[in-house]
Amino acid sequence: MDISRKRSLLNNLIDSRSLVKSIRLGFEKSISEPTLYVKKVEKETLLIVSLYVDDLLVTDCKSELIEEFKKQMQDVFKMTDLGLMTYFLGMEGIFISQQAFALKVLSKFCMTNCKPVSTSMAQGEKLSSNSYHARVDEKSYRSLVGCLLYLTTTRPGTMYAVSLLSRFMHCCNVAHFKAAKRVLRYVKGTLGYGVKFEKAEELKLVGYSDSDWAGSVDDMKSTSGYFFTLSSGVFSWIAQSTAEAEYIAAAAVNQAIWLRKHLSDLNADQVEETEIKVDNPLAVAIAKNPHFKIKYHFVREAELSKEINLIHCCLEVQLADILTKPLATIRFEYLRKEIGVCCFVAKEEC
Repeated sequence: MDISRKRSLLNNLIDSRSLVKSIRLGFEKSISEPTLYVKKVEKETLLIVSLYVDDLLVTDCKSELIEEFKKQMQDVFKMTDLGLMTYFLGMEGIFISQQAFALKVLSKFCMTNCKPVSTSMAQGEKLSSNSYHARVDEKSYRSLVGCLLYLTTTRPGTMYAVSLLSRFMHCCNVAHFKAAKRVLRYVKGTLGYGVKFEKAEELKLVGYSDSDWAGSVDDMKSTSGYFFTLSSGVFSWIAQSTAEAEYIAAAAVNQAIWLRKHLSDLNADQVEETEIKVDNPLAVAIAKNPHFKIKYHFVREAELSKEINLIHCCLEVQLADILTKPLATIRFEYLRKEIGVCCFVAKEEC
């Protein structure tokens, strides 16, 4: 349920983060996510409210509780009930897509009629800031990369290409702009695609962490990334450049701990330790070695406290592989399917 609070001078003086608290409806503010409020009785979640500026998302399995909440809010604030949520922050439904926004981006950069490609980046392609290609307009390039970054919200398969392109904001050239337009060609061919979330019997948090090895042409740094799933499509991911790729699992552990706290706020406690799958045996060995660098001791502590468990997995089932390097079409499409990205419109349209 989407409710929009009407703006006024008075309302603008009200901090939206304390909006629910101000009318004392019995909500608890999440410690791990400041825009999330939960109303619960012991282990039963009654209502979940998420805030964004002057919009509120309300969810629960009992419609009468939602109706009561809306009435209580409308008694205090001027609000508009927008009904069931179908479009929020450029994303649509439980099947989260950005088709409308993608069409706007294609039109903005005159790529509406471009020829689609099957992957976001050509396999083996390397980009560098030290090249002899002609420079391009930085404003246009930054605008394009910014749009592509927002599209990664529902297209995690483009994360590697876009994160790589974002490294050249200050020195963009023809090669970089061409690579960015290739991502648009991939978007054109996957307009109906998004991340699909399905109901599961058990909400089990699982992580995947991967890195390449000295993949950057400029500084020999590695690209690393991680995914998290909750018995369905991926919902948390990142790709970044790092000098210590053999231990990128440390970043994934941080995220896992935060997600576990977040799930606890929603009465979805993770009783068992969260598995983080890595295809690098060295990373697993480091996590279990008490003599490694002090700044990574928190990983070992998380393992000892049974919050996380780093385990080795083979490359074939490493979902995060799509975040760290350009892949061949077959491998790319296989991983895209495995992380829950699919087409949700008529088959002939995909």
